[in-house]
Amino acid sequence: MNYLGDLEYMSMIETTRDVQNKLLLRREITCTFKGLAGKLKKPEAVDMIAKQFKLEGKVIVPIMLKNETGRPMITGTFYVYDDEKLARAHVKPAIFKRLDKAKGGGEKAEGEAKEAAPAETKEAPAEKKEEKAEKKEAPAEKKEEKKEESK
Repeated sequence: MNYLGDLEYMSMIETTRDVQNKLLLRREITCTFKGLAGKLKKPEAVDMIAKQFKLEGKVIVPIMLKNETGRPMITGTFYVYDDEKLARAHVKPAIFKRLDKAKGGGEKAEGEAKEAAPAETKEAPAEKKEEKAEKKEAPAEKKEEKKEESK
């Protein structure tokens, strides 16, 4: 039965454009997904593309999923890279942050960042107080020096 489900997905995907970009060392795929408007998410679309084009082990980056007005169709643009380092170098970091967040890994990273941020803010006011105290001491020392010089 799993095979029938895969056939259904494959019949819903229509390849509009499939180009090998030799300059950027990536494959650019543009497809339309029929009957999935409002239901399809980027991770699901990536899985469908991987099954359709047999891209296991490659990095698939969903660039855009756009709904068509008045039709239950989604047009998607995907970049397929052989190497994740190359993909991270070419694609905006914000896209990878969203993908990591969608996978669930972003929640942990954000939680760690939030825990680290309050610790930094607590240290910063203490440092500012020390700097202010040093500045106050410096004018007092200058006044004492002037008094000694005038005597």
